[in-house]
Amino acid sequence: MPQPDRPNKALVASTTNNFFCIAFCRKVLPRFNERLIIADGTDVILTPAPNSAELPLDSDFDDEIVAEFPLAGGIDLTPITLHLDAQACGQRLDKVVAGLVPQFSRSRLQLWFEQGHVLVDGKPARGKDTAYGDETVVVEPQPAPEDTAFAPEAIALNIVHEDEHILVINKPAGLVVHPGAGNWSGTLLNGLLHHAPQLASVPRAGIVHRLDKDTSGLMVVGKTLAAQTDLVRQLQARSVKREYFALVWGTPNLSGTINAPMGRHPKDRVKMAVSTGLGAKPAITHYERVASGMLDRRPVSLVRCSLETGRTHQIRVHMLSIGFGLVGDSVYGKTHLSPVF
Repeated sequence: MPQPDRPNKALVASTTNNFFCIAFCRKVLPRFNERLIIADGTDVILTPAPNSAELPLDSDFDDEIVAEFPLAGGIDLTPITLHLDAQACGQRLDKVVAGLVPQFSRSRLQLWFEQGHVLVDGKPARGKDTAYGDETVVVEPQPAPEDTAFAPEAIALNIVHEDEHILVINKPAGLVVHPGAGNWSGTLLNGLLHHAPQLASVPRAGIVHRLDKDTSGLMVVGKTLAAQTDLVRQLQARSVKREYFALVWGTPNLSGTINAPMGRHPKDRVKMAVSTGLGAKPAITHYERVASGMLDRRPVSLVRCSLETGRTHQIRVHMLSIGFGLVGDSVYGKTHLSPVF
């Protein structure tokens, strides 16, 4: 007999470059208790878990959560006509327009002003112009690289699990998750749109968290807006457990906790660093040494890491901060060890 509708807990396992991650997250929509077999043969019974809507949110929990939701289909380029009233009188035009079309960033609107794509009574206007309150303003949206990058591409995806609500993808190293500067095509998002065209109506094609380009591992994708929203809430509410296995240089203690705030590196903006300065955020990593060995006559250890927070590069920065950098890390690793890997 079918059981009452209720959410269930699913095991999501993830492997990365020197990482193996296991995360527990609830199935987004009601399903019966069921068994999920992971690729490595792990047999997991799905059991009930609390409703994420009942859990408190912490928007500062995880830098890797994709909480901003632009649609994968890009922006609507239809010209927008605005009729200003007396309330706009005396204000800067760019400020008035920005308040009326909040879907566009200030920087994008400023560019359109400069390029002549904002018209007042049929003539190009300047952002610093003063509004009088009886004008007709036409905004002509222009595509940016990121808008045209959300196109389906036939990219092979290693699908570990799929149902009507979620996809679990094993992302290989070298694959960028989301289009961005220097990578406007050939991303996981492009491949998802080709595999499941309906994801064009879901923000970011259902993606709810990120992995670095050079990191491999499992990623969970919401196939509907409801699924995606609940997955993000689970991440924010810390109801998802993530564990990583990392290969590090040296032999750390059998176990320990690294409680060290993180922020941008003071001299290299590409990097993160342990920091107590302005803008630093709490970061906590627990680790346990699982095994030790030798690599090119140098000691290495396999450590299991679990995160209470999810800062960018958290494991890499935290392990390095106690003297045990990750093997193969080209960003934070020591240059004299690069030839080894």
